[in-house]
Amino acid sequence: MYRCLALGQEAPPLTFSARLQEIRTGFERPFWVANISEIFERLSYYGAFASLALYLQEKLNFSAEQTGTLTGLFGGMVWFLAIFGGAAADRLGFRRALSLAYLILTVAYFLIGSIGAPWLAPLRNAMPLGLFVGCILILPALGISLVKPCVVGTTARSSKENVRSIGYSIYYTMVNIGGAAGPYFASWAHRHLGVENVYRVAALSVFAMFFVVIIFFREPRKKDDAPPPSIAAVARNFCVVLGNYRLVLPVLLVAFLLRIGMMIEPQYRVPWWLWCGLLALVLAGISRFMWFLVLFTGYWVVFWQQYISLPGYIHGYINSNADVELILVTDGLTVICLTLVTNYLTRRIPAFQAVILGTVITSLSWLILAFRPAVWAAVFSLFVLALGEIILSPRYYEYISRLAPPGQQGTYMGFAFLPIGIGSLIGGWFGGTLVHHFGEVTHQPRRIWWSVTAAGLITAALLWIYDRLVRTRSTNSA
Repeated sequence: MYRCLALGQEAPPLTFSARLQEIRTGFERPFWVANISEIFERLSYYGAFASLALYLQEKLNFSAEQTGTLTGLFGGMVWFLAIFGGAAADRLGFRRALSLAYLILTVAYFLIGSIGAPWLAPLRNAMPLGLFVGCILILPALGISLVKPCVVGTTARSSKENVRSIGYSIYYTMVNIGGAAGPYFASWAHRHLGVENVYRVAALSVFAMFFVVIIFFREPRKKDDAPPPSIAAVARNFCVVLGNYRLVLPVLLVAFLLRIGMMIEPQYRVPWWLWCGLLALVLAGISRFMWFLVLFTGYWVVFWQQYISLPGYIHGYINSNADVELILVTDGLTVICLTLVTNYLTRRIPAFQAVILGTVITSLSWLILAFRPAVWAAVFSLFVLALGEIILSPRYYEYISRLAPPGQQGTYMGFAFLPIGIGSLIGGWFGGTLVHHFGEVTHQPRRIWWSVTAAGLITAALLWIYDRLVRTRSTNSA
């Protein structure tokens, strides 16, 4: 609460009880309903993600390469569909969009857990198994892409101005709680009910949120709401950010169709030189901003290996009875416990240097596991990886806000999460290839983590070169 004071006087600091009263009265009921439901959505998602690699490889008998590709697809599609999820949520209304999202997630997680069920056999046998599973793994992204803009939008609309920053802090806390609790819940469900039932329990979790939203959530409204962007406007913004979209989009479509073809006919391989040619065309057509996003993808390729490569590595080369899901709690728990302290200690580091430092720390974290393949080393690797994530994440958004042209910061910031999705998709292929080559062909599994670390350090070097070139061009233009 702010009061008008005489000139020269300073507002006295709020007491703890006064601040607590602000929080109690500063948020409307939709804020709490949406954010509590977010805990269960994140719990279900990260629980499902934590068990996915083991489920695909050990229960459904996919190869290491196929497991990597499908796991990366599950993690990556969420962030692509989220581009259009905000526009769809605004058109539907938050209450309708949230309830629809939780209903979609219920069906999606139940189907994932039922992939091997007899009642799905006719459909499963009618197409290649990889394509069938890939289609099912995309379904959760349809729901999650609606949940996030609804919860963030509700936080903005149902918070008073004096507590809005606290509202966003509460939102991120709920996300991290769900992210840490998800692998723990998956560990319990895997041990007591079987890995396929991890997904059925996840379905029950989000199905409960469907009823919570229907019963308790009311549409938050404000008179000063700006008209929501249409999906067509979002598509136009995407083309602006992309660069020469007339060149890039057809090339991406060709690459996508080739990838689908490989899932349908796994025995066929696309020559490496064709992939390189398609990549060269894309890089020639994208904007300067997209160049940064593409380079930063390397960080997420390294980061996502904790869900893509690590589970199979632990069971295959360390301890087949290890509780992988419990090990994966480490990242989220570290983020919850150390974010405030780490951000305080690194607050004076410039944004770009923090991005580089976080990338280097995350990359080097995997060397712990390379030098000492043990369960404790996996936990320690994830702890160090989380420190890199904490240092990097808030400063990343600060840095990219400076890359956007004047007046277009909002449009550009809306696509800042694309590297997360691209990194998961590429990371799935990359991790699966490394596990197959070094684990199954050459029998040198430790080299998996040397290769992952090398990819991260190369990313850091390329980002440094990019920043030097951008700053040089900006100086010359001025």
